[in-house]
Amino acid sequence: MAAMLKKHVWETVMTGRTLYDKLWDRHLVKQNSDGSSLIYIDRHVIHEVTSPQAFEGLRLADRKPWRLDTNIATPDHNISTDKAERDAGVAGMADEVSRIQVQTLDDNCDLYGIKEFKINEMGQGIVHVMGPELGATMPGMTVVCGDSHTATHGALACLAHGIGTSEVEHVLATQCLVAKKMKNMRVTVNGTVGAGVTPKDVVLAIIGKIGTAGGNEHAIEFAGSVFRDMSIEGRMTVCNMAIEAGARVGMVAVDQKTIDYCKGRQFVPKGEMWDQAVEYWNGLVSDEDAVFDTEVELHADDIAPQVTWGTSPEMVAAVTESVPTLDQQPNEEKRKGLERALEYMGLEGGQALTSIYVDRVFIGSCTNSRIEDMRAAAAVAKGRQVASSVKQVLIVPGSQMVKAQAEAEGLDKIFIAAGMDWREPGCSMCLAMNADKLGAGEHCASTSNRNFEGRQGNGGRTHLMSPAMAAAAAVAGHIVDVRSFVGGDQ
Repeated sequence: MAAMLKKHVWETVMTGRTLYDKLWDRHLVKQNSDGSSLIYIDRHVIHEVTSPQAFEGLRLADRKPWRLDTNIATPDHNISTDKAERDAGVAGMADEVSRIQVQTLDDNCDLYGIKEFKINEMGQGIVHVMGPELGATMPGMTVVCGDSHTATHGALACLAHGIGTSEVEHVLATQCLVAKKMKNMRVTVNGTVGAGVTPKDVVLAIIGKIGTAGGNEHAIEFAGSVFRDMSIEGRMTVCNMAIEAGARVGMVAVDQKTIDYCKGRQFVPKGEMWDQAVEYWNGLVSDEDAVFDTEVELHADDIAPQVTWGTSPEMVAAVTESVPTLDQQPNEEKRKGLERALEYMGLEGGQALTSIYVDRVFIGSCTNSRIEDMRAAAAVAKGRQVASSVKQVLIVPGSQMVKAQAEAEGLDKIFIAAGMDWREPGCSMCLAMNADKLGAGEHCASTSNRNFEGRQGNGGRTHLMSPAMAAAAAVAGHIVDVRSFVGGDQ
């Protein structure tokens, strides 16, 4: 009788769980009385920016990493994307601070025996690109990295999020993380997207609807036919920008695309263990009767190619629209925010988005530097030339593997013929931490994830958009609706 009762209680508790609930429960080590929890971490991705202090903390405490094989490292933020400088290796890095950071990562990984893909090794790349493509990220994992856009890995049905430097040390030492369980949000987008509408446009539209605080204290699961139709790379773009929607976690449930993407990758199990893994992974979906704390719905028909015009990802509109005006704002706070944004961006309310000229174009970042992003940009650039008014167009693959694949397909030749700059893998102009920066007052068509003041350089003005839209802006010299490029030249 007792056993039957126990079974009944367990079944009651275990019904109606979301994907996030399942991932959390399967990694919960301890529930603390203060509301915090201790969860086990399956994969820790390390880069040069947030790890030096963590390793120093280990040394001072005379500790070692708890499980070496759960850690994987690569440099990405500080490294140059210039070929001549990259060919010279770490010693050839011109910026002293960057050189020290990258060398420190190498030294720490060598000291502790952590697997690192170094500056010019096959496998090196932006942490949120190389992790999935190597199979270091797999469905059902908890994944952390000292970088907020770790949510990217949630596209493979992972519980993945960024952590701070002190937490990097804690995970290295214990393989566990102190965390607080979040609420569940489901963002559903049904229908079929139109021509020229990409995953980047979908996620920008979501952020435009719910705002940059809309997902606060939530883990977001993306659901609906639009996400089912997306490639895994596209889902990564969406989960990457869950952070810009205020959430710490973004995820998509496992389906056959997930399984197919993982099969055969370097760190993924083989043989009988693969069969066992697939059986487990197929259960990584939200139950039909799962209840979400917050539900958000959009329809594909309402989403057009998107462009940000302001200094926050929520300041976004369809490319066919205009910059908002003061009289459209609902309150004084919004009016002041708009005034500040317009002053910084050098724009006027009511100005058509397509009237904004760009000085530079950046196609890359952990949001949009995968092979499908390169292909989309190349499709627009093929047979066309960069506008004479555009100072620079940077095409930066997200990893050595993406670079090799793009070159095997001849995409690099398309970009170079168009007058674009084909670079080495790294974070590049996404953030002002390396030589690829905007000058003050310059407008940039960028495929990255943030358009805050100074994000790409002091005084730089960032307009977020898809790779195809950015390539179109490079050719036209101004923001333009990429749909006008379909079927003929602009």
